[in-house]
Amino acid sequence: MNGSPIRPTDDEARLRARRLLAVAAHGALGTLDPETGAPMVTRVALALSPEGLPVTLVSDLAAHTRALRVDPRASLLVGDPGPKGDPLSHPRLTLRARARFVPHGGDEHARLRRFYLAQRPKSALYADFADFSFVVLEPLAASLNAGFGRAYHLTPQDLLDPA
Repeated sequence: MNGSPIRPTDDEARLRARRLLAVAAHGALGTLDPETGAPMVTRVALALSPEGLPVTLVSDLAAHTRALRVDPRASLLVGDPGPKGDPLSHPRLTLRARARFVPHGGDEHARLRRFYLAQRPKSALYADFADFSFVVLEPLAASLNAGFGRAYHLTPQDLLDPA
């Protein structure tokens, strides 16, 4: 080790990161307030696209939606603390991403709608409202903290399932 607390990224770290994304029903979404530039964090529901990218369904009424339309830079934290022990000892993934809104009416929207609702069926109550949009969080980089002393930097390719 070169003195850095970051370990070399290996297949186990890649798999752990992909699993954290796959099981995340929600995440903490960080955006930048367009009026003040201050960071803000909200909870959003998540699912995975067919390509394995995190997708959320957002309302135009939400502050994070307005923020992402002005500045698509975002951060997403996934990974829940377990029922016991120090919350910081449980694995978590921080994704730095660019938010991409998917226009209504196209093939991509229909495909994402199908995949999203298969994973989050209760969202069918509002998924077709005109003020709701699917947003794909396209990874730029990620940090995995897999527990004490197990930190990794990941690339976008590390997060995609090779299968």
